Amino acid sequence: MVEAEIHVVDRGHIRTDVNRIIEGYTRATAAEPDPELAIGEGPVYNLLIDHPEGVLLWDTGSHPDAGKGHWPAPQYEAFEHYDAEEYPLDESLEGVGYGIEDVDFVLQTHLHLDHAGGLEYFAGTDVPIYVHEAELKHAYYNAVRSGGSDAYVLADFDHDLNWQVLHRERERHLTDIEFLHLPGHTPGVVGTLLHLDERTLLLTSDEAYVRANYEEELPLGGELLWSKPHWQRSLRWLKDLERRHDALVVAGHDAEDVERLRSELG
Repeated sequence: MVEAEIHVVDRGHIRTDVNRIIEGYTRATAAEPDPELAIGEGPVYNLLIDHPEGVLLWDTGSHPDAGKGHWPAPQYEAFEHYDAEEYPLDESLEGVGYGIEDVDFVLQTHLHLDHAGGLEYFAGTDVPIYVHEAELKHAYYNAVRSGGSDAYVLADFDHDLNWQVLHRERERHLTDIEFLHLPGHTPGVVGTLLHLDERTLLLTSDEAYVRANYEEELPLGGELLWSKPHWQRSLRWLKDLERRHDALVVAGHDAEDVERLRSELG
């Protein structure tokens, strides 16, 4: 167990069709052949983990110019981060008492446009950027192929960065913090198991976009699901880890989970 201070870093809010978040959320029937679709909204957040061995930034959020052309128009239409401009990474970190210069390590849980938009702050530095090999390869292929396919934006991560590539299913680079390979949402999602003095936290990233993906085992919608069999295996592993460590599970974009985490952290 490690004594570490954790801060939730607010990065705004993102909206999308709930059918992308939960498979088959809205379905047509004979009685209702043209049902009304629903838009869901969730938080975008990063975590700042002040660990005895250094300060770890968990994800870098959306680029502040997401709605001003940094994201391709079809991606912004599908995933509207309407207040990204109000939450640039540097100012958001200042809100919890830190600066970019205080960050010693970065973990990119994956490289989607709402998770990797702050990497430019670390271009040309020696700050280690942890990312899974499968994610880095997949992101470059998709972004180069079409400029923004599958919610990857090349301009987010095509920088002079000190990539530290993860290869294994489970890796530990800081005491009592484990990086977990959770393919499903994308090929290289990385979750995090933090063994703190008070309790254990299990951060799913977008393996579980919202709590219903986790608790009710409702898969993500097709646009957010690279592989359902991989997603199901990753979910089973997360649930096993939760049981074995009595962990607090935090989903990737669930407002109640984020508030629960804030409460737990005091």
